[in-house]
Amino acid sequence: MRHVLAIDQGTSGTKAVVVDDTGQVVSISEVPLRPQYLPGGGVEQDPEELFDSVVTAGRQALAQAGVPVAAVGLANQGETVLAWDRDTGRPLTPAVVWQDRRSATICEPLSASAAAVAERTGLVLDPYFSAPKMAWLRANSTTAGVVTTTDTWLVHRLCGAFVTDASTASRSLLTGLNSAAWDDELVELFGLGGEALPEIVGSDEVVGHTEVFGAPIPVAGLIVDQQAALLAESCLAPGSAKCTYGTGAFLLAQLGGNPARSTSGLTTSVAWRLRGDTSYCVDGQVYTAASAVRWAIDIGLVPAPDQIDSAAADSSDGVLCVPALAGLAAPWWDSSATASFTGMTLSSGRGQLVRALIEGIAASVCALTDLVGTDLGQPLTRLRVDGGLTRSAVLMQAQADLGRIPVEVYPSLHATALGAAACARLALDPSLTVEEAVGTWTPHRTYDPQWPADRAADYLDRWRRAAESQLTQKETTT
Repeated sequence: MRHVLAIDQGTSGTKAVVVDDTGQVVSISEVPLRPQYLPGGGVEQDPEELFDSVVTAGRQALAQAGVPVAAVGLANQGETVLAWDRDTGRPLTPAVVWQDRRSATICEPLSASAAAVAERTGLVLDPYFSAPKMAWLRANSTTAGVVTTTDTWLVHRLCGAFVTDASTASRSLLTGLNSAAWDDELVELFGLGGEALPEIVGSDEVVGHTEVFGAPIPVAGLIVDQQAALLAESCLAPGSAKCTYGTGAFLLAQLGGNPARSTSGLTTSVAWRLRGDTSYCVDGQVYTAASAVRWAIDIGLVPAPDQIDSAAADSSDGVLCVPALAGLAAPWWDSSATASFTGMTLSSGRGQLVRALIEGIAASVCALTDLVGTDLGQPLTRLRVDGGLTRSAVLMQAQADLGRIPVEVYPSLHATALGAAACARLALDPSLTVEEAVGTWTPHRTYDPQWPADRAADYLDRWRRAAESQLTQKETTT
């Protein structure tokens, strides 16, 4: 039996999983990370801590498994960037995390090009994506070295290659959606002309060999974390959708080979390039999910991460929460929007606030499911979910109640790593189909809607009005 080491390098931690060729997890190791949240919307990580977490988690998972592995795959954060020295691999700046909003100063002068950028890339001109942060680093930190997403730097440190995969590149605002190739005009628009950009590869390619984990093994299976989860959850047919509840919440729906642009404020990007074919997905983001819960823990609303449900009251008693602690993404795209609790009275206690926070996360995701249904031309009929917050029965039931569709919980907390593992297996075995590499699964639990439709509609109407009251930009997407 052939095993692979799959690494999920995320915002809040790095997870390494050894997986056999049937998709069964043999061992797991996790190294926590905590981004530094700075005044003015800055969010940074120490690049060396990122690399050390990859090495430590990988070596620990291999030691626990006690078996040789045939390859190492890597899922990455997607839009987190840094500048680094290509000769030495030394980082020249902190890693600027996808949540960082400081590059709004780069986007604002380009607003006249927003429509053209959206048509060309499938994305929104917003600090969330890579290019504004890359340009911001060049303007504010250093012009030395290269400036890339973290996956390129990590892979270079592992095996010396200078590459990124098509799904990661498509999240940059620097590639054409149809071609999934670097677009010279977009590169110039962001003031990045002359920059060395990595080669764009498929997610099923071997890009080099590493000895970081012991004997030389191929490095293969490169993919963005959210697209990796989409793959692991068998969202292969157009219209199938998943939501990952991590630091943020990320909803993706499969489009197949059709790079259709969203008409409702979402974004379209490459899901993956496998077996020479490019698949696309439409997606929306909620910037704060687990990070909102962490904030609630830090200020004493929730005692501990495993006590979210027990801290929540049975009802919010009219309290609403808009958890926009890092701004609002789709469909509003307002990086300056702020969070709020409304509807409080003297009888409102901690339990009502926690319940409102949980329901606010679910309502944020519902705003996305409705828009995905609009783009697909038909409503979603079910939602597959993964991530640490799926352990909250209160959140999952709220998601089903507000969304009015069944919520199917993926049976593993390691969907992202399993998606990267599937890509690595495809790289190792050219005869394997995508369906075979992914395998089949049954939900750990399914949450069915319990609220009446009118109750859900009333709640979402009130919540949306509360969200729009937090906007700093006057125009909203409907």
